Amino acid sequence: MRPSIPAAGKFSSFYNLILQSLRGEETDYTQGSIRRAVILLAIPMMLEMIMESVFAVVDIFFVSHLGKHATSTVGLTESVITIVYSLAIGISMAATAVVARRVGEKDYAAANRAGMQAIILAIALTAVISVTGFLFAEEILELMGAEPETIREGKNYTRVLFGGSVVIMLLFLINGIFRGAGNAMMAMKSLWVANICNIILCPLLIRGLGPIPAFGVTGAAMATTIGRGVGVGYQLYHLNKGKGIIRINWRHLEPAWDIIRSLVKIAWPATLQFLIGSGSWIVLASLVVHTGHSEASAGYQIAIRIVMFFILPAWGLSNAAATLVGQNLGAGNPQRAVASVMKTVKYNALFMGLVSIVFLAFAEWIIAFFTRDPVVSRYAVQAMRIMSTGYIFYGIGMVMANALNGAGDTRTPTIINLFGFWAFQVPLAWLLAKTFGWGPIGVFWAIPIAETAISMASWVMFRKGKWKTIKV
Repeated sequence: MRPSIPAAGKFSSFYNLILQSLRGEETDYTQGSIRRAVILLAIPMMLEMIMESVFAVVDIFFVSHLGKHATSTVGLTESVITIVYSLAIGISMAATAVVARRVGEKDYAAANRAGMQAIILAIALTAVISVTGFLFAEEILELMGAEPETIREGKNYTRVLFGGSVVIMLLFLINGIFRGAGNAMMAMKSLWVANICNIILCPLLIRGLGPIPAFGVTGAAMATTIGRGVGVGYQLYHLNKGKGIIRINWRHLEPAWDIIRSLVKIAWPATLQFLIGSGSWIVLASLVVHTGHSEASAGYQIAIRIVMFFILPAWGLSNAAATLVGQNLGAGNPQRAVASVMKTVKYNALFMGLVSIVFLAFAEWIIAFFTRDPVVSRYAVQAMRIMSTGYIFYGIGMVMANALNGAGDTRTPTIINLFGFWAFQVPLAWLLAKTFGWGPIGVFWAIPIAETAISMASWVMFRKGKWKTIKV
C-alpha cells in the first residue's frame, strides 16, 4: 500500500513544479513522470496562448467603441488574414515536429539547423502575401461583403496588418521552434513582451494623446504590428545569445534543400489543414454579414474574439501533446507518447468544460464590456452560448489533432478538416441560415455541430495508431 502524501507536501510539490515550468529550462520529456512533463509544458504554453488571445480582445475592446463599421472591419480583415496565421501555424508545426524529433534523438545540431531553415522558408512565403494584401486591401474588404462605409473607414487597417504580416509569421514560427526544443517558457515570454507593447500602444494610437495623433481603427493595426515586431526582436535576441539548443548560426542560414523539402512535406498539409478551416470561417463570416448585416457581423466578431480568448489557452495546453509525441517518438517510445496524449486530453476536456459553464451563465455580463448596442449585444450573446455547447469536444479534438501533427502526420487532420468543414459545416450553415431561414443563428449552430464531428473523427484516427510509423 502506497503511503499517503500530506496535503501540504502535495501543494509544495505542485508549487515547485509551477516554478520550474516558469524558469524556461529546456527539459528532456522522454523520461520521468508523464504528469510532470504535461504540466511543465502546459503551464507556459497556456500562458503563451492567453497572451495571443489578449491581442484579439484588446483590439476589439478599443475598436468596438469606434462603432459597428470599425468592429466589422477588424473582424473581416482578421477572417482573411487567417491565411497568414494558417501558413505560420503550418510551418511552425513542421518546425516543432522536426525539432522535437531531433531533440528526442539527442541530435541537437540537426535540431538547430532545422529551426534555421524553417525561418528562411517562412520569410520567403510571407513576402508574397504582404505585398498582395497591402496593394489590394479595398478589394479584399469588398469581396468579403463589407459595406462602402466599412471599406472607407477600414482600408488602411487592412493595409497595415497585411504589410506587417512577416512579424505574425516569425512570432508563431520561432515560438514553434522553442516548443519543439522543450523551452515553452521562452515562447511565452516573447508573447508577453509583444502583448505589453500592444496594450500600451493600442489606446494611444487609436485615440491619440498629446503629440501622438489619433489614427482610429488604423491605430489598432499599427499597435498590433509594432507589438509583434518587438516580440520577434526579443526572440531573435535570445537566439543570438546562443545559450539554448536552438541558436542563430550563420552557416545554418544558408539554404539546405534537403531539410527545406522535409519541412515543406510536413508543412504544406499542416498549412492546408488550417487554410481549410480558415477558409470555412471566412465563408461563415460572409454568410453572417449577408443574412444579418453589420449588427450581426459586429456581434459575431465580438463573440468570436471572446471565444478565442478561452480557446487559445486550451490550444496551448494541447500543444504540449505535439512536443511530447515528437520527443518520445524520437526516443523510440511510442507507448509513452500515447500515455502523454491521454493525460493531456483529460486536462483539456476539464478546462473546456469549465469554460462552457462560464459562457452559458455569464454571456450577457461579458458582452456588456464590449458593446452597449442592444442588437449587436443580442447577436453576440447568442453566438457565445450556442458555440459553447461543443467546448468539451473542442478540447478533445485539439489534443488529437496536435498529437498527430506533432508526430509529423499532418495529412490525416487535413483530410478530416476538408470533409468536416467544407463537406459538412459550410453546407450545414448555408442550409440553416438560408433554406431554413434561421439567418445568423443557423451559422452559429453549424459551428459546434461540425466541430464535434471533427473531434470524434480525430479521436478515431489517433487510436488507429498509424502516426507511430511516420518518419520525419
